[in-house]
Amino acid sequence: MRRLRRQLLFYSLLVAVWWLIADLEIWTPYLFPSPRGVLEALRWGFADKTFLVGLGISMKRIALGYGLSVALGVVLGCLIAASEFLKDTLGGTLLSLQSLPSLCWLPLAVLWFGLSEKAILFVVVMGSLLSVTINTEMGLRHVPKIYLMAGRNLGARGLGLIVHVLLPASLPHLVAGLKQGWAFAWRSLISGEMIFVSLGLGHLLMMGRDLNDVNQVVAVMVLIVAIGYVVDRLIFERFESRLRQKWGLSAAP
Repeated sequence: MRRLRRQLLFYSLLVAVWWLIADLEIWTPYLFPSPRGVLEALRWGFADKTFLVGLGISMKRIALGYGLSVALGVVLGCLIAASEFLKDTLGGTLLSLQSLPSLCWLPLAVLWFGLSEKAILFVVVMGSLLSVTINTEMGLRHVPKIYLMAGRNLGARGLGLIVHVLLPASLPHLVAGLKQGWAFAWRSLISGEMIFVSLGLGHLLMMGRDLNDVNQVVAVMVLIVAIGYVVDRLIFERFESRLRQKWGLSAAP
């Protein structure tokens, strides 16, 4: 409750300062929206189902792109962790590629796939895949050798050893990679949707810019931030909390 009160107080003060600056009209309403204008844009956007359609399309894309990146990233991370040759070659390449901003994949996606859904999916996967792969590989390499020896003594071999021993033991690193991968995938999706008419939240953001409607721009930004916050709190934070309790890193509630 104490944390909740702090958050409510902070965001209330933030909105109050925003409202005050908007009322002072330091900038024109066309450049700096008021909370009232943004709320009105949100109301109209949901009333005519524009935001609902955009939100639904974006969530379908992120589910597919992020799901692919997780599946491919975990497999690739396991392969790199199991092979010194892949670690010395492909592992170094992935570390270098991770420094690329997701926007760098946009021109390549358009050249390869054109202005299509595949281009957006490619950007999402590339934005998330590297983080999941690297954290999976790091987690597997940091598993204590005694776990590996115990698993082999109990008869675990090959895929069974990875699934039942190594992956559960590397969950802290894996969850960190999944969380980071989600953030990168979400940002990559919005960037990809801004390149052409795609009916997602990124496209709605560009529509607001083209119409000089700063209220819609900020309203869509609020939606994007809210979705990221909800996913982090409802999924990743709860899972991390249970994981810390299971590993004895925090007390049970």
